[in-house]
Amino acid sequence: MGFLDALDISASGLTAQRLRMDTISSNLANAESTRTADGAGPYRRQVVVFEAKKPTPSPFAALLGEKMNIAGGVRVKEIRSLSDAEAPLRRVYEPSHPDADAEGYVSYPNVNVVEEMINLVSSTRSYQANAQVIDGIKAMALKALEIGK
Repeated sequence: MGFLDALDISASGLTAQRLRMDTISSNLANAESTRTADGAGPYRRQVVVFEAKKPTPSPFAALLGEKMNIAGGVRVKEIRSLSDAEAPLRRVYEPSHPDADAEGYVSYPNVNVVEEMINLVSSTRSYQANAQVIDGIKAMALKALEIGK
């Protein structure tokens, strides 16, 4: 595995964590939205699902007849909305609210602000770790180039 492969792996982590932070930001922004743009009820919390990229065979290993695979990093499998069974909507009694049902209850999104902030900190730390890996790879590459001087 070369340093370019390590860059690709860390770059995929940066991309995935950035999308996760964007999704968390959307959840936080809509934490009190009782109606979506299409009027289909309250906003539903969204989560990002990651999966490992399929490993690719190393071109040099193929020349040697070996079956060495290079790790492929991470990719976003899907962004899905949580169902009522996974995270029920929060119901608050507000009979004067325009989105109140016949009983006077308003359904608010299934977004827990504290949980979202914890996820945001976790995602930020993962992003920082991947950025540090890229900085380390760049430093090693520069040191390797200095050897030839």
